[in-house]
Amino acid sequence: MTSVPDAPATPVRDEGRLNLFQRMMLRWRSLHPYNPVHVVRVPAALDAQRLREVVASRLEALGLTGLEVDAARGRFRYAGGRAEVDLSVQPATEGAAQALQRLIEREFNRPFEGGAHERPWRFVAVDASDSFHLALTYDHFVAGGDAIARLLTDIALVYLDAHAPPPAWTLQRYPVRYRNVFARHPGWAMRALLALPGLTASNRRAYRLRLSKADDATNGFVRLRLEPPQLRMLLAVGKAWGVTLNDLLLASLLLALSPLAEARRREARRRQIAVASIMNINRDVSPGAEAVLSPCLAALRIAHDVPQGLELRDLAQQVHAASSALKSRHRYLSSLFGLGLSALIWPFLDTAQRQGFYVKHYPLWAGITTLNLNPIWSGSGDARSEGLDYLRAVPTGPMTPLVLAATTAHEVLHLGIAYRRAAYSPAVAEGIAASLRRCLADLQP
Repeated sequence: MTSVPDAPATPVRDEGRLNLFQRMMLRWRSLHPYNPVHVVRVPAALDAQRLREVVASRLEALGLTGLEVDAARGRFRYAGGRAEVDLSVQPATEGAAQALQRLIEREFNRPFEGGAHERPWRFVAVDASDSFHLALTYDHFVAGGDAIARLLTDIALVYLDAHAPPPAWTLQRYPVRYRNVFARHPGWAMRALLALPGLTASNRRAYRLRLSKADDATNGFVRLRLEPPQLRMLLAVGKAWGVTLNDLLLASLLLALSPLAEARRREARRRQIAVASIMNINRDVSPGAEAVLSPCLAALRIAHDVPQGLELRDLAQQVHAASSALKSRHRYLSSLFGLGLSALIWPFLDTAQRQGFYVKHYPLWAGITTLNLNPIWSGSGDARSEGLDYLRAVPTGPMTPLVLAATTAHEVLHLGIAYRRAAYSPAVAEGIAASLRRCLADLQP
């Protein structure tokens, strides 16, 4: 058996309280699995036994074993012990891209076993002879994307060299609750609370997406890969236009969605398309955000008429103006109050009402989440990270029927698009991806 060095266990509390978002994720999970999938490409031949040992070693060293959940009391803890590694291997017989797409769709829709004792991690290795892709599917209530990226990077680097010291970073397994951000920033919280009536009014101006079958939450997946010259062009355009990469992607998404909502132009009131930028707000909640495992998220909502003939530059600058104003006033915290209200209402709804609740009261067409792996990889100080590549796939959930996960890995931008099949057919989702590719490929600063 290959020996894998362990990092010292992180001293932590014996028990944690589920935060607001974690509690809501567990409620959503009762309707449909809510499983993100991260994939790292490892530039080495696959040895399944050695990989299993590395995975077990890292989970044990970071204290991520023996998860016990008491949803009724809103508490959970990692009891420790040996890791029970759920690892399967499949060959890339149809090509890596096709194999990954099928794998991700399967993992999106495959539930974890709930109960008092949970195993929230599943690993699949896709063997490509001289390299392999390692996919990690996780039950979303246990972790945010930043922490998973660090964990999967750790596994890849230790696998590449068992004799090198394992990555040294501490992990805060138990979350600080959302109320902490309100205690630390009462002014932000008050402004966000006072903004709720305006948010409600804006929701009433947003055009609703029609579902073909309200009780079908099956997820599909498509992906785009923008090579280094295209990413450099995107960044240059953003700088020239005075907008961020996130603004460019939101504006491109609005333009891609607009033809699908053409009927809104005949509406008297609901004439806008609403999209959301999903944000990690750990830094607002507590210092040391990079060490927090649990998800701590908020949503920044952008609604726009998207009139015919509007150019991407103008739309991106308008999106930037709106998002900058909302960020500067910390209005994204309004989404937490909205989430809290929906949590209070949830027990009084039947299953059918829960499935259509957000479509009716918080109509969104899509959401976007961004993650830049380069600071994590450069922070590892390990030259082997130069050979890694990374893809994320984030499921839709009942709130957002399409999620664009944008991941920067070295000089490549991966765009993973998860979509609810009852909202967008596979052909329509492929059309959205093609529209995004055209929109982003034609940019000039």
